[in-house]
Amino acid sequence: MAHNPHTFAAAYIILIKDKKILLARRYNTGFEDGKYSLPAGHIESGESFTQALVRETREEIGISLKTNQAKVSHVMHRKTPNREYVDVYYTATDWEDTPKNMEQTKCDDLSWFPVDNLPENIIPYVRQAIEYSTKGIFYSEHGF
Repeated sequence: MAHNPHTFAAAYIILIKDKKILLARRYNTGFEDGKYSLPAGHIESGESFTQALVRETREEIGISLKTNQAKVSHVMHRKTPNREYVDVYYTATDWEDTPKNMEQTKCDDLSWFPVDNLPENIIPYVRQAIEYSTKGIFYSEHGF
């Protein structure tokens, strides 16, 4: 078996308010367009997961999340046909500012959904991570 020297990393935020979760529908990105996901992003060189989380949350939904407001709730090792990822999911129930769509060229809907009634058109691995996170399951794998 060939060794893959490149594993990509991404940070995701699960915002929960009144038993609802904030989801963003992907648009015009070339990846899973038309499906809901969480605000998220790749870790940049020299950046920690937490730093990426704070940056992406500000860039995508316009809120200033403090590092002590988000706790790691799930870690996923994920395989796609072209790449492998380590995804770290954080959950927050307290933050400042009102979330708003800051990337209208990449997201055409930002809505709250009941945690126990996620939309059908959600990216499957994101659904898995949300479900496991809310059940207290800390680690999972997808695509292997």
